[in-house]
Amino acid sequence: MKLKEATFITSSTRPDQCPAPDKPEYAFIGRSNVGKSSLLNMLCNKKNLAKISGIPGKTRTINHFLIDETWYMVDLPGYGYAKLPQTERKKFAEMIEAYLNERHNLLNLFVLVDSRHAPYDSDLSFMQKLGSKGIPFSIVFTKTDKVKPGRLEQNLKNYQNRLYEDWVELPPIFLSSAETRKGQKELINYIGSINQTWAPEK
Repeated sequence: MKLKEATFITSSTRPDQCPAPDKPEYAFIGRSNVGKSSLLNMLCNKKNLAKISGIPGKTRTINHFLIDETWYMVDLPGYGYAKLPQTERKKFAEMIEAYLNERHNLLNLFVLVDSRHAPYDSDLSFMQKLGSKGIPFSIVFTKTDKVKPGRLEQNLKNYQNRLYEDWVELPPIFLSSAETRKGQKELINYIGSINQTWAPEK
């Protein structure tokens, strides 16, 4: 599957402000500076579809993009912004939780993690919440071009071992790089395969 058209639709702060849930939806989330905007732009072959910033917490709304008139790509606010006031962090957490709980056309949440680092507690606890709520998700390791192959392999092994402490079976895992476009085909094909199972609620 190839993406031909990606159009920004709307920004929302509540699920009831989002577009009608009549199309399959895929959301992307991760810690600050994990490379989320770069990944979205890479998937859609556009430089400025999602705005890239070095400022943690730049994405502060639920941003919907319509892909080829058939499905939604969603850029979510992240988590783990230690420099933000507690009230702001709480507001983002509530926004994300409401979206995940109420957006029934969400077919998969892509949780982005930086391949250069050891597992963060915030990532692991977030995945635990997803599992407890039965929200389908996949893990995308970003910035793989910035890690030497041997180190990358060890980091992935360490991460998987840590996950197996809490999980019997791991969710799908993808490796990506916005610079080299690694993972573009795999992620898009994965979304395409799930789209084939889509049956809107009547």
